[in-house]
Amino acid sequence: MSLLAAFNHVLNLLAPAFALASWLLLCSALAWRARLVGRWRRVWLADSAVGCAVLLAGLLLAGDDGRMATYAALVLACATSHWLGLRGWRR
Repeated sequence: MSLLAAFNHVLNLLAPAFALASWLLLCSALAWRARLVGRWRRVWLADSAVGCAVLLAGLLLAGDDGRMATYAALVLACATSHWLGLRGWRR
């Protein structure tokens, strides 16, 4: 496998984490714009990092990519990370 093909495989593995982090940020910007002021980059990076870790853990535990349990864990982990990043316990 060439270096470009390996990079493409890794990028396609991690793409759902980056997409979900971006969608979470966009939707929360529409609903809670004031909470994102000054910290949107940090929230996006945290959500992306958590999502990448979940996808890699799912790959290691399941042995292959694309299991629905991995994607369910991705959504739960990113939502929790996003809630913590926006300090959701405060109103």
